[in-house]
Amino acid sequence: MKCPKKFAALRRCHVAEAIRGDVDFLLKGVGDQAVAKEVKQILEMARRAASRREVLHTDFLTPPIVKESVSVLGKFVDVKIVSQGGYPEAERCRISIGHPDVLTSDPDIVAALSITGDFGFQPCSHGDFLGAILGTGISREKLGDILIQEEKGAQVLIVPELVDFVVSALDKVGNVGVTCTKIPLLALEYEPPRTNTFKTVEASLRIDAVASAGFKISRSKLVDLISSKDVRVNWATVTKNGTLVKTGDIVSVSGKGRLKIGEINETKKGKFAVEIIRYI
Repeated sequence: MKCPKKFAALRRCHVAEAIRGDVDFLLKGVGDQAVAKEVKQILEMARRAASRREVLHTDFLTPPIVKESVSVLGKFVDVKIVSQGGYPEAERCRISIGHPDVLTSDPDIVAALSITGDFGFQPCSHGDFLGAILGTGISREKLGDILIQEEKGAQVLIVPELVDFVVSALDKVGNVGVTCTKIPLLALEYEPPRTNTFKTVEASLRIDAVASAGFKISRSKLVDLISSKDVRVNWATVTKNGTLVKTGDIVSVSGKGRLKIGEINETKKGKFAVEIIRYI
């Protein structure tokens, strides 16, 4: 099956032919160059998996890399992909890639650990748990999300091959002695995020207009946050005030939290009624 580069993004083709055609064309819609570089490596992994009829797995990936990889890989008839983070709405996920005839079920590539200790009087943050785990010598890419459980400790998603190592090596988080044990994924105590939904009417769908209304801060303050690279859309840093948002976009601001763009409707006066789903 031929897959000329000018049609690669428009119809499904074979991954090897697409890569031979023009990788840059395939990645044209990926604005962040660091993300594009990672997706390019995953494309090469997909080529190997398809040609050898085997299943390959990535480490844990950040949300923008997962999003763009799934979008690009979905164009190929000879590749099937499965994204797993261990629980619904996990941000950091691993991707399994294989020929559809081989990748017939979800691989067992995510494990969970429970880290417990006396955190009642010495609370520890996400950064404390992350730092302690990385302090054992493993890399960030081997870890998924960390679910903080306040005084109970935390639950951590990790690659299965490092479970025994972390269980034996991790004995302290901050100044708190801890016990680390493997738990089944079904034992994860995950609560869907709480949200507050409201609507705003804006003259445009520019990020500086919609996000300032969503986070209830001035537009000038939001522009300053963009200048300091503290604003992200779908986990990619925003550099232009005029960036447009659309339904489904996740907007996050350092120190302010995040929100999701819901339904958008144009009013009779040519403005936009935007549904804002704010995570609280």
